[in-house]
Amino acid sequence: MQKHDQEFIKKKNRTTVFEMIKNNSPLSRADIARLTGMSPTTVSRIVSELYNLDYMHEIEQETIGVGRKAVFLQVNPKSVLSVGVEIDKLSIRIGVIDLDGRVIGSRMIERQKNEASDVTLEHIASGINGLIEEKDFDRRRIVGIGVGLPGIIDHSGGKAVLSAQLGWKQTDIAGVLKKHTGLEVAVDNELKVKSLAEHMYGSAKGSSRSVLIGFGSGVGSSLIIDGEIYRGESNSAGEIGHTVVDPNGILCECGKVGCLQTYIAEASLIEQSNKIKPIASLDELFEARREGEFWASSIIDRAMTFVAVTISNIACMYNPDTVILTGKLVERFPEVREFIAEKCMGQFVWEPLRGTFQIVYSAFENDGVVIGSGLLAQSRFLDIGSQMEQVEQV
Repeated sequence: MQKHDQEFIKKKNRTTVFEMIKNNSPLSRADIARLTGMSPTTVSRIVSELYNLDYMHEIEQETIGVGRKAVFLQVNPKSVLSVGVEIDKLSIRIGVIDLDGRVIGSRMIERQKNEASDVTLEHIASGINGLIEEKDFDRRRIVGIGVGLPGIIDHSGGKAVLSAQLGWKQTDIAGVLKKHTGLEVAVDNELKVKSLAEHMYGSAKGSSRSVLIGFGSGVGSSLIIDGEIYRGESNSAGEIGHTVVDPNGILCECGKVGCLQTYIAEASLIEQSNKIKPIASLDELFEARREGEFWASSIIDRAMTFVAVTISNIACMYNPDTVILTGKLVERFPEVREFIAEKCMGQFVWEPLRGTFQIVYSAFENDGVVIGSGLLAQSRFLDIGSQMEQVEQV
């Protein structure tokens, strides 16, 4: 057998054993041999290599009826890291993510309202490099960067095709960040990566068909079927914010009239409020409602109705087992949660679908996009065989 064939098999076996332990731990060496079909000698050799390079730990557990402790293997979650980035209208969040989906180091960067894309990306690269240096993370352990942002994303090419919120068109995010950091870069829509985090470690864990709906600066959704993000033809599946709900309604920033997000999105609610009274935030709008101001109640009640309508329509379109709600409107204001709990299922959801799905809230809130972006990078770029070679060289 040629040398490069032997190296390929060696890498493949390392990856198989690592993934087996990562996804099914704790496992014994005998378990791994039985599940993979490898010889006990091969398994022991690979486990020793992984253990010596700190990719896993041994743990002892009592066994029933044997009278001694058995040794099991568990992956070291900090042996493989990634960087997750969330780009929002006025802020950037950066986090280093371990294999368990935990943020183990983070920083926040302010972004100017009309900041050019090249300036934003330079700030992100500088923030990533600074965070790695500040926390003394081993770059050899970092498999790549994941970026989540609003808009239509070319996820295979690493570009933002169109992000109305950021004012970006055909922006090469992956190319620029790789140039400045030396790391591989994956890019996707913010709700798609957040739904990935919820599916793997959050509110949708164990779900076979879940939909995440975001109510924030815009309105969008993401569907995960059997662990895979449903993208559609151009990765724009789930862009429900621009479905028309009233042909005679409010003018949307996209140029159409009566889009769903004109009745729910934060900027739209504030704009409508300012026609009556100067309002700078959703907090002020909800406070006006609590003080009994009729105009504020009218705007918020209509928004809550459209939230319920959105959930109902999503249920009809996708027939999910779980609907996850996220975004400032549903996470920060108890009035909205109470409305959904009391009226959504009984008054708005089609009767045959009532009780067929659960409505839950994001388990991660502010960290969801960062975690999901980091997990995206891990799923895209993790090659444990190649990474081990780099670590071995030092």
